[in-house]
Amino acid sequence: MEALKKEIPDHQIMTGIADRYSYSFDASFGEHLPDAAIQAKSKQEVVHIVKVANQFNIPIYPRGQGTCLSGGPLPVCGGIVLDLSQWPEQIDMNADDLTVQVSPSVLTARINEEAEKHGLMYAPDPSSAHVATIGGNLAENSGGPRGLKYGVTKDFVLGLELVTPEGEVIRTGGQTIKNVTGFDLTKLIVGSEGTLGVITEATLKLVPKPPAVQTIMVEFNDVRTAGKAISRTLTSGILPSKMEFMDQACIQAVENFKPSGLPVDAEAIVIIELDGHLETLNVETILVENIMLEIGAANVSIPATSEDAARIWHARKQVSPAIAKIKPTKVSEDATVPRSKIPDMMDRLHIIKEKYQVEVVVFGHAGDGNLHPNILCDKRDQEEMARVEQAVEEIFQAAIDLGGTLSGEHGIGTMKAPFMEQELGTVGLEMMKRIKDSWDPKGIMNPGKIFPEKGQKLVLRNG
Repeated sequence: MEALKKEIPDHQIMTGIADRYSYSFDASFGEHLPDAAIQAKSKQEVVHIVKVANQFNIPIYPRGQGTCLSGGPLPVCGGIVLDLSQWPEQIDMNADDLTVQVSPSVLTARINEEAEKHGLMYAPDPSSAHVATIGGNLAENSGGPRGLKYGVTKDFVLGLELVTPEGEVIRTGGQTIKNVTGFDLTKLIVGSEGTLGVITEATLKLVPKPPAVQTIMVEFNDVRTAGKAISRTLTSGILPSKMEFMDQACIQAVENFKPSGLPVDAEAIVIIELDGHLETLNVETILVENIMLEIGAANVSIPATSEDAARIWHARKQVSPAIAKIKPTKVSEDATVPRSKIPDMMDRLHIIKEKYQVEVVVFGHAGDGNLHPNILCDKRDQEEMARVEQAVEEIFQAAIDLGGTLSGEHGIGTMKAPFMEQELGTVGLEMMKRIKDSWDPKGIMNPGKIFPEKGQKLVLRNG
C-alpha cells in the first residue's frame, strides 16, 4: 500500500468493505472479494500499479463496467481490481484515414456516435454497447448483431497500446489497414481477457455508414424451417447486416413485458436488416421475401416506416430484460455452431430442456450461428441449479459435437474454463498456456481465467 500511494491519490485506492464488495461480482455468476480496488485514470498510473503488483506478486484484475457474462473481471485470487472505467474519455477521430484512437474507458456506443458525425460507422455493436467500455470489448473480443456482415471487435482493431505484466509499455500494430510486420500481437491481445496485460489505448478501424437500411420480419411455424431459411438466404448472394432469431418463448416474454406487436403464435421469427444503397435494397428485399415464402415461411412483414422498423428492433433488444422477469436468475450462454447446424442445435436444446426439466429460451445472431440459449431459474433453489449446471455442460458439448465453439462473443472467463480442453485438446490448451506463461512469468494478470484448475467444474450454486 505504501508503494502504491507514492503515485496514486488516496481517493483512488479503495479498501473499505463496501467498496470491495462493489467490485466482487460482474454480470455472470460468482462473488470474489478483492483486497483492494484501484481506479486508474492515466497510462502512468497503470504502469505504476502494475509494477508494484509485479514486485510484490499481487494478482491484478483489469475491469471496465463489469457487464461481462463469463466472469472475466472477477478477482478469484483476491489482490487488486484495476478499475479503468473512470479514465477520462478520449476519442480522437481521423476521418480521412477512417480510424479513431480511444481510451479504454470509452463506452462503445460513443465511438459510433462520434463516427456518425463524419458519415462513418464503428460496426461492432454488442447489446451492452451503451453501458460497456471498449476496453472490456477488446478484452472479450465482443460481437453483436452486425457481426454477420462486418465481423467482431478483433476485425476492427488496427493497433493497441498495452502495459505488460512487468509494467513496460508496448505498441502493437499501427494506423494502417495493412500491417504484416512480425507476429500479429494485436490479434493475440484482443480476446485474451486481461491475461496478457492492460490495454491503455486502441486504434480502431471505421467504415462508411451505409446510406439506407431495410428491416424484414419473417414468421415461421417451426424452428427447423427458420434455420433452413437462414442458410438459404446467405447462400443466395445476399449478405444482410443483421439476421436475428427469437423462439416462441422469447416472443411471448417480450409481449408480456412490453407489447411490441410481435406474432405470439409463431414458433420462431427471424428479423433481418439489409443495408446499402436504396436501389440495391429494393431488389434484395424482394429476393429475400421470395426466398422466405418458397422455403415455407408463414408470413413476411416489411415495415413501411423507419419508426415501425425501430419498434421491431427495440422488441429484439427487450429480450434480455423480458426473460429476466420470468424467473429471478438467468444463465446466458452463447454457444455458436456452423449456420447449417442451427436446426440440429435447436433439436439438441429441446432434448436438454426435457431431460433436465429446465426452462430454456433461445435467441441470438442466427446469421452467424451465434445462438444465446438462456436458462431461466432461481439460484436460491439448489436442486434446480444442480440440474442447470448439468444442462449447461450438455449445451457446450452439443455445440462442440456439431463443429461449433464454446463462445461466440461472451469470452471464457471462469464460466467456460472447465470446458476449454474439450474444444482445444490437451496440446492446444498447453500451447496457449505457454504463451500466457512467457508473457506473464509471475502469473499476476487476471489469474483463474481461461485456463482451468485441475478438476475444475462449472459451479452456479452458492456455498
